[in-house]
Amino acid sequence: MRVLVSGGAGYIGSHTVVRLVAAGHDVVVVDSFANAKPTVVGRIEALTGQPLDVHAFDLTDRDKTEHLFAHEPFDAVVHFAGLKAVGESVEKPLEYYENNLGTTFSLVRAMRRHDVRTLVFSSSATVYGADAPVPMTEDLPTSATNPYGWTKVVQEQVLRDVAAADPTWRVALLRYFNPVGAHPSGTMGEDPSDIPNNLMPYIAQVAVGRRDRLQVFGDDYDTPDGTGVRDYIHVEDLAAGHVAALNRLTTTDRPVSTWNLGTGHGTSVLELLHAFERACGHDLPYEIVARRAGDIATSYADPTRAHDELGWHAVHGIDDMCADTWRWQSRNPEGYPDG
Repeated sequence: MRVLVSGGAGYIGSHTVVRLVAAGHDVVVVDSFANAKPTVVGRIEALTGQPLDVHAFDLTDRDKTEHLFAHEPFDAVVHFAGLKAVGESVEKPLEYYENNLGTTFSLVRAMRRHDVRTLVFSSSATVYGADAPVPMTEDLPTSATNPYGWTKVVQEQVLRDVAAADPTWRVALLRYFNPVGAHPSGTMGEDPSDIPNNLMPYIAQVAVGRRDRLQVFGDDYDTPDGTGVRDYIHVEDLAAGHVAALNRLTTTDRPVSTWNLGTGHGTSVLELLHAFERACGHDLPYEIVARRAGDIATSYADPTRAHDELGWHAVHGIDDMCADTWRWQSRNPEGYPDG
């Protein structure tokens, strides 16, 4: 298939592009490079051995989006593009709603106009809100605790309504848990543009000497060691899940399918920290500080549906995730170059 990947130069998008090419798909990328570095394009090309067709613009620009679809035929779209920092979304809610909803509106309008009705959408476990029981299943009601999460809830609903109005659509809603890790080559990984919002890249930056110590937000949760428990999934497993979902959309008769992508196992903050110490070979300084508002004790997936319907399951454990992250961070201590 000829697949358009929005946000294909970003962290998850870049790994998925490599997997899609390896699976035999013809891939085109559109990315604004607001959350990505142009350098990653060359690294994708080096890993795939093929030139990558890249369009650099913001999908909220409807004219440019329409022009792309008018001049290049596509069979499917994998949609990653959007702003993604939870804390920033609280500070800039309007910008998050404008960008995340705007990219989807622009993209789906162009898809509909040019008869492209197969879409894999990058959603999130944030749609389960704060009080969901664990393990979390796809039939739980959706909610959110921050503007970023609400943009995912709303985008899911928009896509359901579009498919209800025209059942020829085939939409996959992929709810990720906590993506971590890096390409095993050490050439691609997560490169936050500022202070990391997520735990793993923060630990990696402490390990490589860019940060003094890790702050652990709370050690009095109802968990085995008192620290928060999350379902960490290797980005390579996540990328494989997108390829499996795209394949499934070609055979299913359901207009909309929802799948959790997680391991089904929880790992605490301290367990992840100690696993990273094993990977990098030295102790990492940390301090316990007050809980963050809105954090919950435990979150992990029930990935049964993805296993049963996609034939997919996570194959990488927490030690693999840390080893690959350390390989990436130690070889790229400042992340991707700006060029």
